Amino acid sequence: MNNRYFRPCKKNKIIFYQTPEVESFHREFTENFFREEIFPYLQPVPISKDKVISFLRDNRLYLAVRLYLKETPHRSPLHTHYFVIKLPYSKVPRFIELPPKEGKYYLICIEDIIKANLPIMFPGYEVDSSYCIKISRDADILIDDTSQTDIVEQVRKKVKKRKIGAVSRFVYDRSMPTDFLHFLMEVFGIKENELSPDNTHLNMEDLRLLPNPNHAPEQTGKPQPMKLRCLSSPNSVFGYIRQKDLLLHYPYHSFEHFIHFLYEAVHDPMTSEIMVTQYRVAENSEVIHALIAAAQNRKKVTVFVELKARFDEEHNLSTAQLMEKAGIHIIYSIPGLKVHAKVALILRKNNKEEPVKSFAYISTGNFNERTATLYADSGLFTSNEEIVKDVYHLFRAIQGKKNPEFSHLLVAPFNLISGLRKLIFREIELARQGKRGRIILKMNALQDPEMINLLYNASQQGVEIDLIIRGICCLIPNQPYSRNIRITRIVDSFLEHARIWYFGNAGDPHVFLGSPDWMRRNLYRRIEAVIPVYDKDLKDQIVRMLDIQLNDNRKACFVNERLENVCKHDKKGKSVRAQYDFYNYLKRENETFP
Repeated sequence: MNNRYFRPCKKNKIIFYQTPEVESFHREFTENFFREEIFPYLQPVPISKDKVISFLRDNRLYLAVRLYLKETPHRSPLHTHYFVIKLPYSKVPRFIELPPKEGKYYLICIEDIIKANLPIMFPGYEVDSSYCIKISRDADILIDDTSQTDIVEQVRKKVKKRKIGAVSRFVYDRSMPTDFLHFLMEVFGIKENELSPDNTHLNMEDLRLLPNPNHAPEQTGKPQPMKLRCLSSPNSVFGYIRQKDLLLHYPYHSFEHFIHFLYEAVHDPMTSEIMVTQYRVAENSEVIHALIAAAQNRKKVTVFVELKARFDEEHNLSTAQLMEKAGIHIIYSIPGLKVHAKVALILRKNNKEEPVKSFAYISTGNFNERTATLYADSGLFTSNEEIVKDVYHLFRAIQGKKNPEFSHLLVAPFNLISGLRKLIFREIELARQGKRGRIILKMNALQDPEMINLLYNASQQGVEIDLIIRGICCLIPNQPYSRNIRITRIVDSFLEHARIWYFGNAGDPHVFLGSPDWMRRNLYRRIEAVIPVYDKDLKDQIVRMLDIQLNDNRKACFVNERLENVCKHDKKGKSVRAQYDFYNYLKRENETFP
């Protein structure tokens, strides 16, 4: 196989063309496909240094083309023409299936078909070359939430300008000649520090859309959300959490249980008020439908809507307006802070005959049924009166109450930092006494210098520390000051999104889950909520999950002192794939429920 193809998948006999050149038996097909399916959607736009009539949209793929007039005796700059063409794969797929041949299946990118047929588009011109380009624009929306200007109106106006923001990155095919590149830089005002050379085919994240030409059945065995047997009866969520805390792990458990929790509140005659935070919700959200149903059923519903949730500002604003029309009380963004906490509260009336419990729910992930099938998160339901009271105080703080007090929750920016210091120093003190100091921290990012220095200090005092960090990690392991710290990273079928913290406490562990990562923005500039897990069975379940993840040798990496990922594969020991093994553990637990 020559180098004109991506490496073929020999097992399934799939060949992926890498250039506009195809085998002779595919030329007629690609030309006809271009004329009939692609050409009608192409709009070549001329560009020059004197006059630019083309605006490159954010994150869209374009083809930059250089041409010469055929009748000129030589390739004079005076007779050189440049065009940009937006790739039309909102109308045509990015990847095209070609006719199979002798049991082999063929694929090609749409841009390669266009490149091969540019002479059809430009009769009278000689095509010199063409290269894919892409511009990323500044997506920041600067909201002055300390001014008297209506924040809703600010968001409404500024989201419209996001796609025309200043250039922040220019991605281009690195094989583009220097003079061609400099021409584009001058035309579009690209600076040297904004250049980002890449391969011939850009936006390769589109490979998720790659068709399966031989239509072989997928055999991923991907875990499917399970419904808990303990919640199978009517009004089962309320009934269960009256007696015992309930912990759900998404996407292994079905998010429908949370939806049912809301609908039980809708129909429960004792429910007086529902309070929820909204950071990112799904399109056509069942959560929003349930809240609207509650308002229509004469429940008082209060929803805090974070309009500063990046890239979700417009959607959050539209859903907030929809809820307002239904009679829901909407609280918008707090000046100077983002509300990132994922909390829900069901307040219920007192009953003279028997005590009536209210309910709280705190999660590591958003109330979003779509991401609940993609992100690995955890959420805890409780009727613990003191925690319910804390969650109520949290909503009062969101509504403007000063200096709220929390007995059990750790809430940024109020008592979270002091609580974390106390927990870390407790493990340090145990290590100094010759006992075992133990910390396990699972989160998306670790960046805050103060927290990192506390962990370095704990390591130097002999505390054993394991970090499970999916994304940014500024702590450096394998140094004299971090010799007791190990960093694990897991990338598998689901995006690891949960924030879970374990502090050994001499055999009586403190376990927490909540919304914040250890980044300065989370610890100091956002309202975040973390709940302690008190139920022994649920503690054991979380410890089991952490143990499985730390022993993953299929999809886990260590992070070394150069902050590089080092595969953790251990072919000699027992094979452990954390996401699948934890799912099977939860499945066995569910099946043994009486």
